[in-house]
Amino acid sequence: MENNTQPKGGLNFTKDNIRWMIIGAIVIALGMILMSGGENMDPKVFDTNLVYSFRRITVAPIVILLGFGIEIFAILKKPKNVSK
Repeated sequence: MENNTQPKGGLNFTKDNIRWMIIGAIVIALGMILMSGGENMDPKVFDTNLVYSFRRITVAPIVILLGFGIEIFAILKKPKNVSK
């Protein structure tokens, strides 16, 4: 007789959960890419428009938080076929 039950307390990640985790990781990486950059041509001059741009201060953190939200969703998402 084959035992198909999993032990209680184990991680029950399906392909769907892993797919959402990968999407979340890509969104977080995109946010990090948006936050990077700002090469200044003259190192003696501090350009506040490059450092404190709207993309870096507002858009990138929102994208990163969205990615973390997707990761939390992926971890907490229950499988569709739950057998008891």
